[in-house]
Amino acid sequence: MKIYLGQKIKELRKKANISQANLARKIGVSPSAIGMYEQNRRTPDNETMLKLCSFFDVSLDYLVGSAVNYESFSEYNDVADMLDEFAKKLCEQEGLMFDGSPLNREERIQILQAIRYVSKVAEKMKYEDGGI
Repeated sequence: MKIYLGQKIKELRKKANISQANLARKIGVSPSAIGMYEQNRRTPDNETMLKLCSFFDVSLDYLVGSAVNYESFSEYNDVADMLDEFAKKLCEQEGLMFDGSPLNREERIQILQAIRYVSKVAEKMKYEDGGI
């Protein structure tokens, strides 16, 4: 299940036990803006995203949902399967960013190519060295 930015903001706000109005006041936006963010009807600008991160003490990657959840990979015993799952998540993740900048289609393709390359290198090492 995908968790959208609005859901993440709402979860963090509720966890902090703060109202939409109070959060809006703290980060300098209108209460209706917070409501729109939480309903995924509007996306905060970069400055507001950074204010939200600062207020909730979370990374931008965490807020937009692109932080890797390593626990989700713990079920894999095979690197190839793990890389396949990561590649799938990379393709499906909406609003994915790298170092605070949105990734476009071409950049995602480059990352996927790098993953495939790493997978091939690992496979080659497995056969040449008798295992990793």
